Amino acid sequence: MPPRRKRKLSSAEDETKMKKSRSSNSSHHRHHHHHHQTSLTSQDSAHSSFSSKRCQTWFQEYTGQEDLIGPEGMEKFCEDIGVEPENIVMLVLAWKLEADQMGFFTLQEWMLGMTRLQVDNPRKLQSKMDYLRTLLNDPPTFKKIYRYAFDFARNKDERSLDLETAKAMLALLLGRQWVLFNSFQQFLDHSRYKVINKDQWCNILEFSRAIKPDLSNYDVDGAWPVMLDEFVEWMRVRQQ
Repeated sequence: MPPRRKRKLSSAEDETKMKKSRSSNSSHHRHHHHHHQTSLTSQDSAHSSFSSKRCQTWFQEYTGQEDLIGPEGMEKFCEDIGVEPENIVMLVLAWKLEADQMGFFTLQEWMLGMTRLQVDNPRKLQSKMDYLRTLLNDPPTFKKIYRYAFDFARNKDERSLDLETAKAMLALLLGRQWVLFNSFQQFLDHSRYKVINKDQWCNILEFSRAIKPDLSNYDVDGAWPVMLDEFVEWMRVRQQ
């Protein structure tokens, strides 16, 4: 009899074990389901509705003591969105934020621009990169971004842009689309100019759009800045 009772006990234990196992499996399934939902939620983060609070929290990931994203924070921000700081799309983004100074974003600028774009996390901003790049293909918008770049890049104590910064910004904006860009860079390197003013800056864009690569339609008596008259003269001497 005792052995038989032992067997019954064993079978009762088996039943309890089975119940526990079922309960454990069910719990594991619930946990797995929850984990699956969590991963789906993170995937949906690129499509969830915009939240100002989330946007502000995101901003604070990059700030130091002041309520400002500075060079270090900007570097981390660029890493998070997978874009090099010197990529032209960062200039377009800064234009959207109406950022006042290169290398810095204030909370006000951040909230203004990110609300316009309806982005409150890195993934959402990544999904807008193609849109930001296409803005450069629209000539009137490109002109606005080009003009904005002058004030964005200049030292706020100066009215003009120092030559090295101007050359770097021109390379970013016109380097790929202006046939004479390399020649113009060489001209600047050999010229007497140490700075570029706003009028010269704006006219360089108009020149790059209006004047043929062989300079045949350049009017010396036109209203071009002296700098561009000198560039044309320099080019013609070289072409002889």
